[in-house]
Amino acid sequence: MPVAAYPEFPTNIPTHPLLVVDYDLIKNGNEKEIDVLWRAATTLGFWYLKNHGAEEDVEKMFDMGAETMDLPLEEKMKHEQGDGGSSFGYKFSGANAVDASGEPDKIEFINIAKDDALAWPKQARRSYPSTVDNRMESTIIPFVKKSIEINDTIMSIFNSKLGLPEGTLKNIHSVEEYSGSEARTIKAPKNLPIGRQALGAHTDFGSLSFLQNRLGGLQVLPPGVDEWQYVKPLPGHAICNVGDALALFSGGILHSNIHRVYPPPGAQAGFERWSQVFFTRPGNSVMLRPLSDQSPAIAEAVSRLTEEQRAALNPGVTALDWFNRRIKNQRVKNRTGPETWVASRGTEQGRV
Repeated sequence: MPVAAYPEFPTNIPTHPLLVVDYDLIKNGNEKEIDVLWRAATTLGFWYLKNHGAEEDVEKMFDMGAETMDLPLEEKMKHEQGDGGSSFGYKFSGANAVDASGEPDKIEFINIAKDDALAWPKQARRSYPSTVDNRMESTIIPFVKKSIEINDTIMSIFNSKLGLPEGTLKNIHSVEEYSGSEARTIKAPKNLPIGRQALGAHTDFGSLSFLQNRLGGLQVLPPGVDEWQYVKPLPGHAICNVGDALALFSGGILHSNIHRVYPPPGAQAGFERWSQVFFTRPGNSVMLRPLSDQSPAIAEAVSRLTEEQRAALNPGVTALDWFNRRIKNQRVKNRTGPETWVASRGTEQGRV
């Protein structure tokens, strides 16, 4: 359904304002706009991104997602991601918990590995439904490559701002190494009960997320605030956010903020909610730790932290270990009790 066909976001619903960053300006080195990006990334960790040039690619991904979700469940389940800690493939509604009580989620999605898109027509990580294979060249590969370009551009700015040697973050996120980077198309049902979480509160597992929402529902919990607030989707604007890995690499300078998905407000609640996102995550072998030895700014930031805070920023695991732990312990089938949910948490631990 075209965006124009959806009801508008209600004007009487409070929202949290995000800074707007012009991708075309930051790509061309506009220092004023780069300062806006830096302010957003080091405070809330969320921002709108306009003039990114991915609108057509995103619309095609939504079409691919609709074709995939329309397949019989039996066919989709042949490509289910499973309970072992892998994210790639199809996830059925109810597979993951949304909180410590074990309440199941209400969304289904298809995850396509960056590695599979870039290796096509060879299979790098796993198989996918025919609706994915049929659109790999026309739809998925262009979206993945465009998303990588956008996120790499943003990370190159962060690299400079953090005072890291040139290319440090790009090497950590090399497209040549297998990683958890993936494209995800998400469908949430219409008319969910008020207060029913579609997706539980979390921080993102990786480094950068490039998100497109057709309806409201995304909520953030800003630092120092106890009330969840909606983020209004703006036509033509992506929503970007920092994930756990960049927060760790930067010694906490970059902020990975907790967020969740609730039913869309007002008349929007009567429509299926579709989202499209690309997650950039570090190479599987990369150790998650502050890059203090490569940046005086990061070293100084870490020196100001408590011993407990420094320990939290240095979990002593690889990106693959971090990712697999979080995925595996979200799965309802792996649940033994509230401790399973706790084991799935990232840098948001202690806030929920």
